[in-house]
Amino acid sequence: MSAEKIIAEWKKGVFKPVYWLEGEESFFIDQVVNYAEHKILNESEAGFNLSVFYGKDAEWSAVVNACMRYPMFAERQVVLLKEAQQMRDIEKLEAYIDHPLASTVFVVSYKEKKVDGRSKLAKLLKQKGELLTTKKMYESQLPEWASNMIQQHGLAISQKALFLLVDHIGNDLGRMQNEVEKLAVNLGARKNITEDDIENYIGVSKEFNVFELQSAIAQKDLSKAIRIIQYFEANPKAAPIQLILPALYNFFSKVFMIHGLPAPDEKTVASALGVNPYFVKDYLSTARKYDSAGVEKVLLLLHHYNLRSIGVHDGGTSDAGLMKEMVVKIMA
Repeated sequence: MSAEKIIAEWKKGVFKPVYWLEGEESFFIDQVVNYAEHKILNESEAGFNLSVFYGKDAEWSAVVNACMRYPMFAERQVVLLKEAQQMRDIEKLEAYIDHPLASTVFVVSYKEKKVDGRSKLAKLLKQKGELLTTKKMYESQLPEWASNMIQQHGLAISQKALFLLVDHIGNDLGRMQNEVEKLAVNLGARKNITEDDIENYIGVSKEFNVFELQSAIAQKDLSKAIRIIQYFEANPKAAPIQLILPALYNFFSKVFMIHGLPAPDEKTVASALGVNPYFVKDYLSTARKYDSAGVEKVLLLLHHYNLRSIGVHDGGTSDAGLMKEMVVKIMA
């Protein structure tokens, strides 16, 4: 069950006695925990019936004792165990999970780790409660997720603005949501997010960014690439070389895959590369500009200049100097 479905059930008044939230993506875990802490009980009920523990400081016995209490002046109580991955003797919760109290909603936040699926604890969680295992979102899923989240805020966004937002923030979903909420405040009555809004309120230049540099290299537009690099040189925080090179390597790695496909139509390419169909044309266009040997050369150059950027076989060339030298060799 997803975080959205858990919360949707709670809104309907459907509760299980135990919820174990684990895995790599803390955004969804925090989303469920935050709802449990602030929404399941009203303000007057929470004073008597909300208990919050932190794994580093909590004793398992204290947590179990809290879970075993009956609610006061309410239908149920909520017990939260945050940062449970830091708790000693956490396996001793098994006895309670095996016989939970129906009037207690016990929510466990177990970030960055997962329970061994073969363990007794995992089997108990599946039998007696709800086990939510989260994963980091794939790059190809980000545009759709961000677009849906923006719609939930009652907003719309242009495709270019969406790409700038996703490319700048990556899969930090919490930050993505914070930035969208900031945009909503700054837009006022307006509902459509434009490239100018991304530039003005988030600080990503719509003309000088990694996406535009990637596009310039893909289209072999040397003068545009040099202008963008010069902007990065004057604004070092806009796009550090440590972010630029991996992004370019990721892009050209996908272009390289296209040359191995038997039928490189848009649908096949989108599926094989695991990218949003909206961006497939960029990959296909680049594949027409760079043949297989040309893409291989680009990848080797990116690897070479990545090593030089960290001081391997380089006497201190500036990042901008390395980038200019690299793009000239790429387009030669």
